[in-house]
Parts: sequence; structure tokens; C-alpha cells
Amino acid sequence: MELFYADLSPYARKVRVVLEEKGLAGRVKLTAVNPYEIPPALSAANPLSKVPTLVLDDGRALFDSPVICEYLDASGGGARLLPADGEARWGVLRRHALANGIIDAAFNVACEVNRREEHERSAKWVKHWLTAIGRSVDAVEAEIGDWPDQVDMAAVALGCALGYLDVRVKSLWEWRDGHPETAAWYEHFSKRPSMVATRPKV
Repeated sequence: MELFYADLSPYARKVRVVLEEKGLAGRVKLTAVNPYEIPPALSAANPLSKVPTLVLDDGRALFDSPVICEYLDASGGGARLLPADGEARWGVLRRHALANGIIDAAFNVACEVNRREEHERSAKWVKHWLTAIGRSVDAVEAEIGDWPDQVDMAAVALGCALGYLDVRVKSLWEWRDGHPETAAWYEHFSKRPSMVATRPKV
């Protein structure tokens, strides 16, 4: 298998964390790309030219991080990160969606601030996305004490989301302020070998 990824992409980092957690890292070739340059190998596998994209051994390609993560979860060893059915599955999916929403909003902020010329930027939209991030981290703070102790797909997504906030949003908003339980959770989770191995090189 071959994974096309970008080092700073929080979506690709989720997949790389799952590879580590499921004991699959040694079976996958990691190919770093800049998706904005439309590299031929990436666009041939994924016409959207987005990372992450996972090319399977039979040549088929999977894209969109939740799809890839669920495939790897079913393929690797150990406990499932996403339960197969029942209330436990819906709980993980809901928390995963919340964490993924933080990533989406933070990615939008990063694109607006870092990829647009200053005169093209929208302060209104940056404020909108930062407000959404703030509400979402507030929601995490209110419930994280009740999150399961075991690592699941929601925890992976939240760890990658908070790490991405540190890289891309910290100059605009410090998420740790007013969120001590979430900060303590992240301090512990960020030390997992899977998180250390996939830490962005910034």
C-alpha cells in the first residue's frame, strides 16, 4: 500500500496515527506530496488531488480520511478504533465528527490566513471559523471527563485537531485558555508513540 500525505495535513495525520496504532506502519509506503501542485501520481489515484489518499495493493485508491481510517481499522490488529455497531459506534462517530469539525474550521482559517493575499482575506469568515472552533472546544471541555479511557477514532481525531490548532491557529487563539481538562487530556495523549511519530516537522 502507498499513502500520499502532506506533513502538516491533520487529515493525513489521522491516517498515519491509525497506521501506528493498528501496527500497519511497516506495510505502507509513505509518499509526501504537495497536493496544491497537482502531482501526477496523486491526481492519477485521486482526481481531487487531495491528501490523504491510500493506494491499495490491487491498485484501487481510497480517499477521505474517515474512509481510509475505517479501512485500516478493519485491516489491522488489536482493538477496533470504531466499534462495528451499537450505541458505542454512534458515540465514537459523534465525537469524531465534533473533532473533525474543529479540523475543518481550523483548516479554513489556515487557508484564509496563509494562502490568500492580505487584501483578499475575509476577517468576517476568520472570525466565524474561530468562533465555531471555540464553541466546539467548549463542548469537548464539558464532556471529555466522560470520554472512554481506551483509544478510539474520536480520540485520534481530537488529538490531531488540537495538535493542528497549535501549529496553525495559536497565533490567533490559544485553545488551552479556559479548557484545563482538554489541555490535560492532550498533554497525556500527545505523548503516545503514534502521536510522537507523526508530529509535524515545523
